[in-house]
Amino acid sequence: MTPDGSAFLPFHEDELKAQALAGQHVGHAAIRPFMLDQHRKFFSLLPYLFTATSDGQGWPVATVLTGEPGFVQSPDPGTLVIAARPADGDPASPGFLPGAGIGLIGIDFTTRRRNRANGVIAGVGDRLKVRVAESFGNCPQYIQTRTPSPRVVPPTPAERLGGLDAAARTLISSADTFFVASRSRAGMTGGGLDISHRGGRPGFVRVQGDTLTVPDFRGNRFFNTLGNLLGDPRAGLLFIDFDAGDTLQLQGTTSIDWQGNGGPQGAERLWRLHVERAWRRRSAFPFAWRFDACAPTTLATGVW
Repeated sequence: MTPDGSAFLPFHEDELKAQALAGQHVGHAAIRPFMLDQHRKFFSLLPYLFTATSDGQGWPVATVLTGEPGFVQSPDPGTLVIAARPADGDPASPGFLPGAGIGLIGIDFTTRRRNRANGVIAGVGDRLKVRVAESFGNCPQYIQTRTPSPRVVPPTPAERLGGLDAAARTLISSADTFFVASRSRAGMTGGGLDISHRGGRPGFVRVQGDTLTVPDFRGNRFFNTLGNLLGDPRAGLLFIDFDAGDTLQLQGTTSIDWQGNGGPQGAERLWRLHVERAWRRRSAFPFAWRFDACAPTTLATGVW
């Protein structure tokens, strides 16, 4: 039981399989069917919120919503209300429908704090209403600190890429941060959509043609993402150019190397994504960022 008298939610079947394949035994985690007050207040402080939804074919899509601090509110422990929708042309936009699943992660790049909330879209319109089914915090590992300044930028159409071009490969290979959207397999009890953060030193993601290889460093041992990818190998990735404010959204199929042989320092296993679709959106993240520091855990890892 939790200190407030409620039971933690169990891991779903594929998360347990992933833990076993990784040689881990977590037992239980502080995943609740409601948000603690500190999480509710945290979301209300953010000017951006990262989301996972699915497209018409069931593929996960990762994107980011933005607004003035306070654009996310929690009127009660089971609800988030978001005063933002994806921009026109965002490949995630068609998935924001009543009754659709959604994964959310709030992350404060200035403090390395992050919290997750997954659930179902209960209403759309001027404000997006989300009924929360899972809520949990994450440790600050591998989060690089940055300080944002809002900037006004004109909207630009999304650019559909036939594959990874030189600019996309440069962004990926120099990234120290990205987000991955995943979903549990159909019919899974306790599953749904999820979005998680990945971080490392610039160069921690290897790009070979249209295939990305990502080291899986030691984390919270929940295996939410890899558990989902065991059951449904489709994933959606989001990379951000923090200098220009551009975003790169990818969809592809994944495979997991549980041994991780040949990976960079700190890699406990590897996973690969073969890119099948890609979009570039210029100035989609309306902030200018000052890089501050890598997380200590990031500095202990290597690159390819």
